[in-house]
Amino acid sequence: MTISVDQLAEARCALESPLYADVGGDLEVSFEFFPPKNEKMDAQLWDAVRTLEPLGPRFVSVTYGAGGSTRERTHATVARIQRETSMAAAAHLTCVEATKAEIDAIAEEYWAAGVRHIVALRGDPPTAGAKYASHPGGYENAADLVAGLKRLHPFEVSVSAYPECHPDSGDAAADLDNLKRKLDAGANRAITQFFFEPETFFRYRDQLAAAGIDAEIVPGIMPVMNFASVQRMSAMCGTAVPPWMARLFEGLDDHPAARQLVAATVAAELSRRLYAGGVKQLHFYTLNRAELAYAICHLLGVRAKVPAAVAAA
Repeated sequence: MTISVDQLAEARCALESPLYADVGGDLEVSFEFFPPKNEKMDAQLWDAVRTLEPLGPRFVSVTYGAGGSTRERTHATVARIQRETSMAAAAHLTCVEATKAEIDAIAEEYWAAGVRHIVALRGDPPTAGAKYASHPGGYENAADLVAGLKRLHPFEVSVSAYPECHPDSGDAAADLDNLKRKLDAGANRAITQFFFEPETFFRYRDQLAAAGIDAEIVPGIMPVMNFASVQRMSAMCGTAVPPWMARLFEGLDDHPAARQLVAATVAAELSRRLYAGGVKQLHFYTLNRAELAYAICHLLGVRAKVPAAVAAA
């Protein structure tokens, strides 16, 4: 059996690292939620919000349904987070099924509610599988939306990025050009679609650098709560699911607690390797469940912040 130099270096690194090593203490995290559909889901959401709030995230974002289907619920959730918690709330906003005037009015409502951060997205068509078409009188795409928001107010704006290429992009070069247009329009950062191997992000980061893009790119992390669901989502958005993941989660369908332990470990290891490669910000897709995100952050050394009053006592 021949052992490569790379394998020896990896083994040496693993053996020299303490078990379990926190990252350097300068990792920043953010979380994504979706608006609840009923009272039970509302209670679950607010349990997640209150559980993750002590970790002191940079911001938390709230998604926006296809075709603006959750517009009112998104606004209510974002406004309440902004009003009732210590966290900065970011509202997702899309171009779908609305005129520029309608979208501008929504943005103005957010500004009036104290919300200063928008996640600007093109959005998905209201009918699954349909080809995207801009709304008559609406913003043409995410770059157009970013420019429109910046004309209204000095919003902080995040946009999306796709390490494995957006399904609607002709190729990787076209996808990078689209991201550059969004950043040139005034976006402050991009948050990536989820992925499952650190090399996927590092290759993408190299492509961005080669294209002259030096903006902040935040990796999006999706903990695996249900492997079949992750496979479906991955197929829709063009994310590769490595074979080792199927083997790892095989047989855990009837063991939810064990599955959570495995999922937390996998996501924490992905996060640790990203940090080792120079990543200092991570964005977690929580699906409104706090346990996994909290456990991952704990494994990474992200702890609840001590209130100023307690620290001064």
